[in-house]
Amino acid sequence: MTPVDDDAPPASPAESLALIQQERTAVTSTITLNPLVYYLPWGLAWLVGHGLLFLRFGPGGRVFVDLPEWLPLVVLFAAMATAMVSTLVASVRRGRGVEGRSSWQGTAYGIAWFLAFAGVGSTTGRFVRYLPQDEQGLLWACVSVGTVAVMYMAGAAIWLSRDMFVLGAWLTVINIAGVALGPGWHSLLISAGGGGGLCLLAVVLWWRGRRRG
Repeated sequence: MTPVDDDAPPASPAESLALIQQERTAVTSTITLNPLVYYLPWGLAWLVGHGLLFLRFGPGGRVFVDLPEWLPLVVLFAAMATAMVSTLVASVRRGRGVEGRSSWQGTAYGIAWFLAFAGVGSTTGRFVRYLPQDEQGLLWACVSVGTVAVMYMAGAAIWLSRDMFVLGAWLTVINIAGVALGPGWHSLLISAGGGGGLCLLAVVLWWRGRRRG
């Protein structure tokens, strides 16, 4: 039997190009963001959590569904915590073996998220007590959503992603509209437009990636 040399060079330029494309596809699939992991959990968290806030604390204090007062926030925070764990796990796996500029960009961006919300928590927590209860919830929500929107647009500038920029701009627009309309309406807009928009973007990007693949 003739021995086979697995390390032998490709027999033709066509085989070389095919091998290069195969390796490029493998690397791309490893480091490319999975939109279903990054966007869908957050979209579902906002869709359900803010949706429950709207049903329990509607415009003008209206109660559409007589839920326990604590339930909407517990569901929202639990869903967001789950989404955060999912994002962190996916980011760590994606960052394995990545060095240099890309690694620094991802690390700096992740730290920026943490510092941004540390600032949001400390600043908003200091002044929110001077507002009526319904306005307190609106302040927390609008500042948090506004921070998320700005971070998405900053990420778009880092990775040159039009989709991420459009998402950040869209969240900014509905956040401003929700603040103008007031408590209750803001929850509805962030649930349907923010959470629903994130879910839709996740599916669209996933489908687009499958077609390219």
